[in-house]
Amino acid sequence: MARPKRSAARPSSAIPQLAWHEVRPSPVVLVSGPQDLFADRAIRGLRDYLRAEDPSLEVSDIDAQTYQPGELLTLASPSLFAEPRLIRASSVEKCTDAFLTEALQYLAEPAESTYLVLRHGGGVRGKRLLEAVRAAEGSAIEIVCNELKKDSEKVDFARAEFSRADKRITPGALRQVVSAFSDDVSELAAACQQLIADSSDHITEDVVDRYYGGRVETTAFTVADLAIAGRTAEALIALRHALDSGADPVPVVAAFAMKIRAMAKVAGTSGSSGQLAGRLGMAPWQVDRARRDAQGWTDAGLGNAIIALADADASVKGASRDPIYAVERLITVIARRGASEK
Repeated sequence: MARPKRSAARPSSAIPQLAWHEVRPSPVVLVSGPQDLFADRAIRGLRDYLRAEDPSLEVSDIDAQTYQPGELLTLASPSLFAEPRLIRASSVEKCTDAFLTEALQYLAEPAESTYLVLRHGGGVRGKRLLEAVRAAEGSAIEIVCNELKKDSEKVDFARAEFSRADKRITPGALRQVVSAFSDDVSELAAACQQLIADSSDHITEDVVDRYYGGRVETTAFTVADLAIAGRTAEALIALRHALDSGADPVPVVAAFAMKIRAMAKVAGTSGSSGQLAGRLGMAPWQVDRARRDAQGWTDAGLGNAIIALADADASVKGASRDPIYAVERLITVIARRGASEK
């Protein structure tokens, strides 16, 4: 099962640094980083865990930005019935001097049966407190909530959403969801949760189209994948959608070139994908994908496809007055697996 990767621990930290889904009780829990979605999930998860252990859990909130002296001490003071307490301090990156002083004092001697959550979104304010928490070995943990910047990180995140819900999603459907909501992780998470709630156990491209067809961006690789699969009409329609949304013919041809080049590399090879990966300068999954794409192709067909690619590449870079026609012709050649017209 794919799981979100843990963030690398800072060398200066003596406490565990965990991903949002690994949150667990600790006298002090520092929730750091700019990604509010992960922070909210971690804090909510901790609350739910503590409440499941003891329904009498008392939950209190502090706004560190408007903190008044004595608030933390008052909330952490023992009660008559000794209920466990969860104190959530927000906006620690904008905290008042009073909060900084009293939080440092509290850290030296945390209250019994009390869990203090410090939400710090980033920046240098409160640095002394962060350093003190990260040095508090045995009494604190840190939940690191960094932004997902790489497409691969977003794919891993979305895949894990479905895995945790015991839902299967096809690779194509997963790519569609991530493509449609890649600009906002919160929207991506919401889209995944809607599919999880409303769909069957197996989520396909058709299911994603039904929900988010208007949001799914047609990319150059979508066009190439359809053509390689022999779906000529769908590939031509996808090309038009891509061009209408502002795509340029040059990267479309480049996507075909990448695919055909990989297919040519694996043609006629034997051995496992792991063995071939290093020799061919490819990742194992790229070897597997290229082998699947190359099924049914002949050496002559690959040769014709490479010639068509060269012609299309020249056409979209100025050698032709109609570069769109050149790409359309390339699609028909690829969809026929390089076979000559009869």
